[in-house]
Amino acid sequence: MPQTLLADRIGTVASFLTVLSFMPQVLKIWRERDTRAISLRMYLLLVSATGLWTWFGWVIESTPVIVTNTICFALQSSILGLKLQSLLQQPEVS
Repeated sequence: MPQTLLADRIGTVASFLTVLSFMPQVLKIWRERDTRAISLRMYLLLVSATGLWTWFGWVIESTPVIVTNTICFALQSSILGLKLQSLLQQPEVS
């Protein structure tokens, strides 16, 4: 098997697993509307990093990098959005 084909297959499987890894968390948060266990700082960093990976994909013209990171960015951003929404809706403690 040519090395390029092997690399493409490995990249495809890795991309699929990366996207799949976020699905349980997204579904759990959407169902339960509970983001207390989610770190705001971690998701701010993760969304920023994934946005940069997407940009990097555009720079190197790599469709797998662009597609995977765009999907992950959307999933991560939805989690971040729900986290921010829950923080804004919390009553102030005096």
